[in-house]
Amino acid sequence: MNSGYWQDENNQNNQQQSQGLLGSGWRPLERNFDLNFFFYLVQNDPWEVAQKSLDCASDLADAVGRNNYAWWANILNLFSEKTHSQFNEFWEYITPAPPFPDNRHGEVLSVETPVVQMVNRHSIPIDYALNRLQEITLFKILDLLGQPNTILQYYLERYFYYPVERFVNWERLEVLGTIYVYWEKYQVWLEIYSYERGRRTYVLMAKDITPLVNKATYNLAVVLSGYQSRVGQVQSEYSIRSFPKDIQDFTDTVQQQILTCDRLAVLAQGEPGTGKTVWTQAVAKEILVPLGYTVFILDHDAIENFVPPSYLERICLIVNEADNLAQDRGSLPAQNSNKTEHILSLLDGTLYRSVVDESRPQNQQKLVVLLTCNTTKRLDPAVLRKGRIDLIGEFVHKFV
Repeated sequence: MNSGYWQDENNQNNQQQSQGLLGSGWRPLERNFDLNFFFYLVQNDPWEVAQKSLDCASDLADAVGRNNYAWWANILNLFSEKTHSQFNEFWEYITPAPPFPDNRHGEVLSVETPVVQMVNRHSIPIDYALNRLQEITLFKILDLLGQPNTILQYYLERYFYYPVERFVNWERLEVLGTIYVYWEKYQVWLEIYSYERGRRTYVLMAKDITPLVNKATYNLAVVLSGYQSRVGQVQSEYSIRSFPKDIQDFTDTVQQQILTCDRLAVLAQGEPGTGKTVWTQAVAKEILVPLGYTVFILDHDAIENFVPPSYLERICLIVNEADNLAQDRGSLPAQNSNKTEHILSLLDGTLYRSVVDESRPQNQQKLVVLLTCNTTKRLDPAVLRKGRIDLIGEFVHKFV
């Protein structure tokens, strides 16, 4: 079978897909002449303008000046695919291109959707929960942005636009090429790529995406607990003022430190039943969530693999039973895992502050770590050194 057959078949498929875009509401985008843009070209690149203008005029003259054809055949030749292509090339040069994302934006949030939970030896639901959080955040931001100003799609070397007044939701948009979406008020761009079996990648770009992320992640909590990981909202069974007076006073101190410090680690120590775990939940619900912190509750399996998401400005980590995780590295159980080292790296505020990102000095991530333990005797001594644990609260009253 010759190559011409395959070429014709590909052209037929492309035409069908292009018709599919038109049937889905997309319309061809025509580039309009802009006198200011044309004068800009003439002033800054006159020789290129002159050369391309002469080339275009020569092509048109060749199309209508053929000696071996009738005059009407030469007129029809003006509308041939070759002549049309040559004129389009010149037209695209002298007219401004459709707006494109500024890839110099440092703030990017991307996700491949829909996020699928896959459980195997190399991928446990910890990754799923973090990806799901990123997916929820991105789509909540899109809801906050509302109706875009521009929706374009580049496909088969052509631009199409979607009438924004007809836009309903992202799932209904037919994606065959690359979609570019723009919100002028927020200076936010969105790129959408399509993959097989309905999968898409969304890439959100902005000069400053942090305020939108903070709004989208308000009151979100992530439980990273082995095969029970999930994303939801922060819940607290007890209020802070239901705790004994000494715990309330300690909470006030913690709150003051949260307001003044970029990184803070708090250890709640006491026997089982003294309310350490429910206290961390109350602090998260009543203090940290109103300040814009996203809460992560980590268990034994998650602590070894957790990396704080870089797109979040404020993060709270809750680690229960730290004395069973950050055990003395001289003991046999601690020698068989790296949980102690990972907790130390999360707590090491001194190490964190030793290097500053010069490109984003104003966007240093704020981190609050709330740990509970039954006794500090089993903790590795390095955990309690200055610069890691900032406050220690003694829970002595039976609460639960």
